[in-house]
Amino acid sequence: MQPERFMETGRIVKLGINPAKPQQNKREMNKTITVYTDGAAQGNPGRGGYGVVLLAPPHRKEISAGYRLTTNNRMELLAVITALEALKYDGCDVTIYSDSRYVVDAVEKGWVFGWEKKAFKEKKNPDLWARFLQVYRKHRVRFVWVKGHDGNPENERCDALAVAAANGDHLLEDTGYSPS
Repeated sequence: MQPERFMETGRIVKLGINPAKPQQNKREMNKTITVYTDGAAQGNPGRGGYGVVLLAPPHRKEISAGYRLTTNNRMELLAVITALEALKYDGCDVTIYSDSRYVVDAVEKGWVFGWEKKAFKEKKNPDLWARFLQVYRKHRVRFVWVKGHDGNPENERCDALAVAAANGDHLLEDTGYSPS
């Protein structure tokens, strides 16, 4: 059986119950989710985008969006946020694979929690970190760093989605970005 394939550009679709199988309920849902994310920026700052692949077999969902002016780190973090916000139910076991040391280390080494206690004073991207923490706390999340551009098929797919989104014609405004 082939996994369902979804392509969503610039909008989030919730991962959840298959509407073709109305007999499913929350208890029958697979609440173990594997996520791959990547962000890209052409110039830093410059045009940017993110790509996300969510896997909850047999389901697969791809999400991407592009922005007119942003940074690579903002796109890396926004990819993770978008993935977590796409989950329909709270309490999922989520493993996120990212090639961003910025994101992975901030969470796995606990830095972001110290930044939060200091109200993100003098930290970049406080709007996104606050948004991340809000959705992060709804799930059991584990991060795994993967080397970028090293042949991991899902990481490569996320990179392709992010670059395509950054090169797209319908770029969004990153309202939280401000050059410093």
